[in-house]
Amino acid sequence: MHWPRDLARDLTAAAVVRPAPGSSTDGTGFLESEDLLQFRWQLALGGDPLSEAEMDALAEAHRPVVRLRDRWVLVDPALVRKARRRDLGLLDPVDALSVALTGSAEVDGESVEAVPVGALAALRDRLTAGLGPAEPPAGLAATLRDYQLRGLAWLDLMTSLGLGGCLADDMGLGKTVTLIALHLKRARTEPTLVVCPASLLGNWQREIIRFAPGVPVRRFHGQSRSLDGLAGGFVLTTYGTMRSTAADLAEQPWGMVVADEAQHVKNPYSATAKALRTIPAPARVALTGTPVENNLSELWALLDWTTPGLLGPLKSFRARHARAVENGGADGDDAAAQRLARLVRPFLLRRKKSDPGIVPELPPKTETDHPVPLTREQAALYEAVVRESLLAIETADGIARRGMVLKLLGALKQICDHPALYLKEESARPDRLAARSGKLALLDELLDTLLAEDGSALVFTQYVGMARLITAHLSARAVPVDLLHGGTPVAERERMVDRFQSGETPVLVLSLKAAGTGLNLTRAGHVVHFDRWWNPAVEEQATDRAYRIGQTQPVQVHRLVTEGTVEDRIAEMLTAKRALADAVLGSGEAALTELTDRELADLVSLRRTS
Repeated sequence: MHWPRDLARDLTAAAVVRPAPGSSTDGTGFLESEDLLQFRWQLALGGDPLSEAEMDALAEAHRPVVRLRDRWVLVDPALVRKARRRDLGLLDPVDALSVALTGSAEVDGESVEAVPVGALAALRDRLTAGLGPAEPPAGLAATLRDYQLRGLAWLDLMTSLGLGGCLADDMGLGKTVTLIALHLKRARTEPTLVVCPASLLGNWQREIIRFAPGVPVRRFHGQSRSLDGLAGGFVLTTYGTMRSTAADLAEQPWGMVVADEAQHVKNPYSATAKALRTIPAPARVALTGTPVENNLSELWALLDWTTPGLLGPLKSFRARHARAVENGGADGDDAAAQRLARLVRPFLLRRKKSDPGIVPELPPKTETDHPVPLTREQAALYEAVVRESLLAIETADGIARRGMVLKLLGALKQICDHPALYLKEESARPDRLAARSGKLALLDELLDTLLAEDGSALVFTQYVGMARLITAHLSARAVPVDLLHGGTPVAERERMVDRFQSGETPVLVLSLKAAGTGLNLTRAGHVVHFDRWWNPAVEEQATDRAYRIGQTQPVQVHRLVTEGTVEDRIAEMLTAKRALADAVLGSGEAALTELTDRELADLVSLRRTS
């Protein structure tokens, strides 16, 4: 039978998600509602939705042609079935948001087009609309770059909507200062909890003091930790402490919980990840430069913490998204990747140094001091050496005294690097080295991040013994590394440089004197000074192996400084009084041999960090 053309009008069906009556019309507080959302088929004629009565009439039709809106319409039997079984169930707000962002939903095992309406559509539009830079908050003692202001605007939007987010900028783009600005902008009376590796506690504390002067900051770590008398500000803790004290932390009201280096909780089944999920907060922010290292389940773990339920259960996420995306060449992998991208994009902000809008904003060289704690073994050795040496120095004078002072300073610097260096443990087990040194633990954090970003690094130390320990440790971790020192033959030295410059070996460990001049290592975007030479000119010569003509990328200089030690005090002198330091410390440690006994004791005594 031939039907007249105008009978075959556009009668279509879409799965529509509607918020509960009385919901906010702008999406604010949408996810805080406990009401379930309606998920139903909505039929439309020529794009104009049918009323309930019209869909009822369609559901009762037993013929292929029905009368709708004063005209005859040809009806597909499948549409009649949808009109009869309109209700597809109920969705909670997070599931509804997932449907709104992807534009699709699973119905009877098939993916169908889904359309959000009302407040849900408004929320989707807010999340997917472009954001301009935010105004920097009052009290921030820093000038944020444009991309940092955009990051602040994004974080402010997400947290104000009751959602979480993952700020996944490359290392060195200022995630810490952006988060500090967010804390100030939110202006909550409850404190912000920052969970980070132990090696980063000091850096967080100093950055808060520097960029948010007057804001209280407390470390919840060590034997004397306490949450008594909290009055806003920041509380800093480690993943290990958080794991063992999660019950106490969960009882404290938090305005925001931050997971720094959040790849530490990429395994959702780990005790650390499970403990973190028990701490409630109206806003959760993950900071990481490596949101995905091995597979998409790691991305699920991060976003399921920041916005629980967004990606559904891990098993269904693996089936619906991850397998199709990870199995290159599989049918539908492009569509799966696009669907996952639409779902994830609003909740993860990823910027790279190479992005066109960021490269012009970066300075050619950025220098950062990274304060790290001593381990218990290091602290015990340090205090014992100071105590014994000062007793001997008090009874000496002249050349003998100066020699003792130099020996003391050298011993303390070696202890700050690693106990195995000071104790001359050449056969120390490489797989146990990181647990004995705060610096080595932080070096692992830095290298894990920059290698995941396909970066390269030079690691300088003044001690060949320390260079060997670092190389052995990195080799045990399967990190491609070479060691260049004064005894390296010229031919092998050239081969090492070629391997580094080609990217074959991303990490090159160098002794400071042997590698301070005559090398061109422009592939390095990062320079790590594992210990301080105390002569600024010598350090700058080493840095210039990477920061020189031919360098096409910004260079980040990382100086590792142990807290409360002689290194810390010298670093303060170099930073606060650079001109004076150049004059006083131009000859390095030799100038320090002229200090009085009291000045020397003040310089080398171990000071406890708060």
